Amino acid sequence: MPTSAAFLVSGAVEGLLDEAVLKRLIAHVGAMPGPVYGRRGKSALLKRLHSYNQAAQHELWMVLVDLDEDADCAPTFRMSCLPQPAPKMCFRIAVREVEAWLFADRERLARFLVVPVSSIPSEPEAVASPKDAMVHLASRSRRSEIREDMAPRPGSGRRVGPAYTSRLIQFVQDQSQGWQPETAASSSPSLARTLACLGRLANL
Repeated sequence: MPTSAAFLVSGAVEGLLDEAVLKRLIAHVGAMPGPVYGRRGKSALLKRLHSYNQAAQHELWMVLVDLDEDADCAPTFRMSCLPQPAPKMCFRIAVREVEAWLFADRERLARFLVVPVSSIPSEPEAVASPKDAMVHLASRSRRSEIREDMAPRPGSGRRVGPAYTSRLIQFVQDQSQGWQPETAASSSPSLARTLACLGRLANL
């Protein structure tokens, strides 16, 4: 849903993958990503949410967090975190993690991971732990580089592989062969609402 308006949207996120997704979504609606804050986890971001909301009285803002297991649904969690969003604030929640939004573009993710498209969840927001599901899929990739980069080494005690985040950022940033937000939104209601929210900012 690109628009001709060149407006600036500042942001705040939990981590680096979320930042890449946020910037891609902002660009998708024809805007320019402004400064992005946070990147130190969810609890640190939520402590600063009131300050970000105050800034959104005068500037366009998007704050993105994962739902995780903090509530049964995104609207409940959103109301508990920010009951009165500023007029220029787009506070959005990925159900249940931002990886679910990547799952929602099934065919392109399957090509990227080199796995059968049938192995990609058809209802990504119903996946309890999208990050763990992504790692599991990567561990079954037909490309050894994907397996080595994204899946943790046995005995490492880590949840993800050494280049898990950078690989997914590559997928998000590739506008020709990688993730397509409009396609993904058709299978992800929380992403569709996010695009609608950004579209509203475009018309302010």
